[in-house]
Amino acid sequence: MSELINNREYRKKALKEVITALHEGKSVQEVKGKFEEIIRDVSPKEISLIEQELIREGLPVEEVQRLCDVHAAAFKESLERVAPPELTPGHPVHTFKEENRALIELMEKEIEPLLAELEKAGADRAKDIAVELAVKLDALGELDEHYSRKENLLFPYLEKYQITGPPKVMWGVDDEIRALLRETRALAREHAGRRDELLAKARETLAKIKEMIFKEEKILFPMALETLTEDEWQKIAEESAEIGFCLIPPPKPWKPSRENPAREAPRLAGAESQEGYIKFDTGFLTPKEISLIFNYLPVDITFVDTDNVVKYFSAPRERIFARTRAVIGRKVENCHPPASVPAVEKLLEDFKAGRKDEEKFWLPLGDKYVLIQYFAVRDEEGRYQGTLEVTMDIKPLQAIRGEKRLVN
Repeated sequence: MSELINNREYRKKALKEVITALHEGKSVQEVKGKFEEIIRDVSPKEISLIEQELIREGLPVEEVQRLCDVHAAAFKESLERVAPPELTPGHPVHTFKEENRALIELMEKEIEPLLAELEKAGADRAKDIAVELAVKLDALGELDEHYSRKENLLFPYLEKYQITGPPKVMWGVDDEIRALLRETRALAREHAGRRDELLAKARETLAKIKEMIFKEEKILFPMALETLTEDEWQKIAEESAEIGFCLIPPPKPWKPSRENPAREAPRLAGAESQEGYIKFDTGFLTPKEISLIFNYLPVDITFVDTDNVVKYFSAPRERIFARTRAVIGRKVENCHPPASVPAVEKLLEDFKAGRKDEEKFWLPLGDKYVLIQYFAVRDEEGRYQGTLEVTMDIKPLQAIRGEKRLVN
């Protein structure tokens, strides 16, 4: 056993040296021969562990991300020997792969022929082709759903098993592809004699997307299949529709086969095992955390139950309308001036009867412009459970122009 462990540690060290050598400027060909025997049949999980270790030892995620394409090229021959697992339709990995096939078909059968035609076309025809290309690139934009499911459904489960490096690197490359696609679409829509720039940007974008497909199918998915339980795959399958799918119709429901006994998935830092937590469908919080979350929202919230009794209001730092604890347990009709009571009662009646689900009002109030929204709160069966009032100053939002991205 110790020999196997030492051999694995040696392979890890040697593979780290490959990546470090590439980082220091050596070409793929220079290092490929030297380590050919060592990387033969290397598993996707080993590559992920190497990337994680590099990040943990101080190499910035951006550096590992910059090397991501080089990693794939260096290890491509051994990775291509990894046989794809047999998966049933509806399994999240099967769905990801179906989307990848649709992306490949769109790029190779529709977009690349347009690029070849654009390269040879005269000025007038080039404009028409650019318009067609913009439409196809808009369709290619559906890859955002594919990446979003990967980032927001698959990555969190990998992180529970302490697999954090590859998700960070891959998410960064996903964002690079999103940015490239936005730039390419803009060039196609605004085509004005910038043919060479459009062609170069489009081809770079398609190459990046294809490289990501390779990394997903030869590294990410095999590693995830080796790691996640069937119950975790089922949860991913169940939540996928909320984000959406890329270029394919929603897959049919998938359930675990239960042929293999499921191992227990790791828990988050004992949160569910401690007393004092309130469990929700989407997580678990302490009462203190719930109170802080409501109070830090940039809105005022008030909840009225089925008997029109005020049950709760949030306490943000700056309230728009005054609230005191004396309103708790009070009939909401008694919290409004007499002239407003008929309108309040009518709104609540409409909510209870199902004639309305929401209502909005807005008005200037001093230096603020206030939006007041009322929502009928209903359970899974559609039964009325109360009314939620949400109030906010939208004047700062009205002043927003242009864009400010997270990276800025």
